[in-house]
Amino acid sequence: MMMIMKDEGPNKKQNIGFICFSAALGGLLFGFDTAVISGTVDLVKHQFGMDASTEGWFVSSGLLGCIIGVFTAGLISEHLGRKKVLILSGFLFLLSGLGCAMAATTDLLVFFRLLGGIGVGVASVIAPMYITEFAPASIRGRMVAFYQLSITIGVLAAYFSNAGIVTLAAGLKSAVPGIEWLFADEIWRGMFVVMIIPSLLFILMMFRVPESPRWLSSRKSSAGLQSVSRSVFSRELRLPLLTGILLCVFQQFSGINAIIYYGPKIFTAAGFDGENALYAQVVIGVVNVLFTIIAIVQADKFGRKPLLAVGLSGMIFSLLVVGICFQVGYLDGPLLLVMLLMFIGCFAFSVGPITWILINEIFPDDVRSKAVSICTFALWAAVWMVGQFFPWLLETVGPAIVFWIFAAFSTLNLIFCMKILVETKGKTLEEIEDIYTSPH
Repeated sequence: MMMIMKDEGPNKKQNIGFICFSAALGGLLFGFDTAVISGTVDLVKHQFGMDASTEGWFVSSGLLGCIIGVFTAGLISEHLGRKKVLILSGFLFLLSGLGCAMAATTDLLVFFRLLGGIGVGVASVIAPMYITEFAPASIRGRMVAFYQLSITIGVLAAYFSNAGIVTLAAGLKSAVPGIEWLFADEIWRGMFVVMIIPSLLFILMMFRVPESPRWLSSRKSSAGLQSVSRSVFSRELRLPLLTGILLCVFQQFSGINAIIYYGPKIFTAAGFDGENALYAQVVIGVVNVLFTIIAIVQADKFGRKPLLAVGLSGMIFSLLVVGICFQVGYLDGPLLLVMLLMFIGCFAFSVGPITWILINEIFPDDVRSKAVSICTFALWAAVWMVGQFFPWLLETVGPAIVFWIFAAFSTLNLIFCMKILVETKGKTLEEIEDIYTSPH
C-alpha cells in the first residue's frame, strides 16, 4: 500500500495522474447536473403547468437526492469499495439524464431528478476521497483540486450546452429529421439528454482504474485481525470532525451559491441590458474555472493555509464593498462588477478546492468514508439553508446587509483557519492523523 504513496518516477506519476483525473470527472458530472437545470425550469414549468410548490419540488428533488447519496455513500463504499460506488454514481447520472429527457409526467421528472441527485451526493463524497487515498503527499493537494476544477468545468459546460441547444434548435430541426422532439420542439429534453455524454465518459474511465489501495488494505486488515473501526464520534476524532464540519458550513455561508445565482440580477442592476445579463453566468463560470487552476498549481507549493488566508481576505474585502455599493445605491459603475468577480476568483483558488482537500486529508483510514460523509452532509445542509433563506433575507433586510452577513461568516472562517487548522502540505496521511488525533 505504501509504495503507491511514494513518488516513483514519471511513469508512476503519469499513472496516478490518470487515475486521479478519471475520478475527478465525477466533479464534472456534479457540476453539470447541478447547473443544467437552470435552463430547463421555465420550460418545464410552462409545459407541465406547474404551480409554485410543484416547481419548488422539481428543483429541490435533486438536493434531496444529494442528501440521500451523502448518507449512503460512506456505508456502501466501506463494503463495495470506492471504484464500484463511483461507477454506480455514473450510472445514476446516466439514468437521470435519459429518464428526465423521456419523462412524460411531473412525477417521473422528479423521480429521475432524485436519482441524479443521489449520484451527485455519492460522487461528492467518494470522488475526492478516492483521489486522496491514491495521490502521493507531494501532489495530493493538486490532485484533489482537480475535482473542484471539474465541478466548475461541469457548471460552465452545462451553461454552454443549454445556450448552444437553444441557439441551434432551428438548424437541428431542419438538418437532422426525427430529433425535433428532443432538440427543437421541447428543447429542455435535449438539455437533459446531453448528460449521457459525460456520464458515459466517466463510467468508461472508471472501469480502467484500480480500486483504492487503502480500502483494499483496510479490508485485509479487518479480515485478518477481526479489527473493529473506531466510532467516528470517538473522543480522539472530535477535533478533525468539528474542523471538517465547520470548513464545509463556512464554505457555503460565504454566499457563493447565492452570489452565483444572483449574479445575472447584479449585472442587470449595473446597467447591462437583459440579453447581455444572460451571459453573466458564463462570465462567472469562466472566472471560476480560471482561478481554480491557481489552486491546482499552488496548493502543494504554498500550502493550504496561505491560500485560504489570501483568498478569504479577498472575499471579505469584496463582500464588504459589494454591500457598500448596494447601501449607497452605486449600481451603475464598474466597481460592483469588479468586486463580484473578485469574490468568485478568490473563492475559486481558496475556499472552494481547499475545503475538499482538507476534509479528505484530516481523517484516519478507518473512519474516512463515514467522517467525510458527515462533513459533506453538513455542506449540503448549508446549501439548503442559504437557498431557503437568501431570498427572504434579501426582501427583509436588503442586499447590503446580506452581503455583510456573508462577509462576517467569511471573517469567522479566516479566524478559524488561522487559529485551528494545521498545515497539511507535503505530509503523509499518517502524519496528518498523528497531528489531529494525538492528545496535545
